[in-house]
Amino acid sequence: MKSILLILVSIFFINGAIYAQKDKIEHTWYNEEKTSKIQIYKAPNGVFDGKIVWLIRPLEKDGKIKLDKLNPDDKLKSQTIINSVILKGFTRSKSDTSLYENGTVYSPANGKTYCGVIIHRGKELKLRGYFCGFSILGKSWICPLAE
Repeated sequence: MKSILLILVSIFFINGAIYAQKDKIEHTWYNEEKTSKIQIYKAPNGVFDGKIVWLIRPLEKDGKIKLDKLNPDDKLKSQTIINSVILKGFTRSKSDTSLYENGTVYSPANGKTYCGVIIHRGKELKLRGYFCGFSILGKSWICPLAE
């Protein structure tokens, strides 16, 4: 009886491990210029977010660590660029599993937030940021896999 119970418990945990696999965008990606790395992860609420985990130049000219000085939220202006969440709220499309939509893209370079979509293309992502409501007015980047 104990061996049957052990087998059933093992099957339960093995099946759970299979279904707990990472999503295909849950990796670390370079930005297009390869000057930063963004780690995309599944947030506790089930959406996909991304944070900067590496910068080629993490320090200002004066030797101090780069801060998010242009952030419109005064509380976040003293936050370091590294570990800043710049991708928020992306959900995988039900009709196209390579498309992640309804997210936002924050640019520490200008302190602005844009609507965004991500398209997974194997070892690269196509990230598009655009003015919300005007998807034609925006910019696209190709982000290669960093890991």
